[in-house]
Amino acid sequence: MGERILTDDVLEFLQHRVMASVASRNADQVPSVVRCVGFRVHEASQRMTVFVVARQAERLLADIRASGLVAAVFSEPHTHRSLQLKGENAVIGPLEEGDWPAIGAYGELAVAELGPLGYAEAWIRKAFECTPAQVQAVRFTPSSAFAQTPGPRAGARLSGALP
Repeated sequence: MGERILTDDVLEFLQHRVMASVASRNADQVPSVVRCVGFRVHEASQRMTVFVVARQAERLLADIRASGLVAAVFSEPHTHRSLQLKGENAVIGPLEEGDWPAIGAYGELAVAELGPLGYAEAWIRKAFECTPAQVQAVRFTPSSAFAQTPGPRAGARLSGALP
């Protein structure tokens, strides 16, 4: 096994109230990006799963199917502290056991994080509203991690503590 990307520092950050987006690109390098409705960390296997509403993510899902490339950004809105994980082996599939509760918990986390920033609870709940049948899981093994917190280290490959 290569370098461990999901380090203790990364895992600790992902326990915060972070929001996630996932991106890919097509063969012409045109990016596609979608807000996630949740994510799961599979620490033992060093894998990640991000969840998207399929109808909002058609282009993204097509790009991932074609390339296997994925970049997921996790950001703590009240501090802007952010982390990007990239992977090259993303696969798309249905929800598995334990995924739906993680999506529900993520919606509640969004209310707790975004509400104090001035977003109306009803708007937040609507933004994250979905049914299990509407959600696709994007599973990948992170191959690299980057600091994305605004400032002088933004874009730097992680090699130690997350800024």
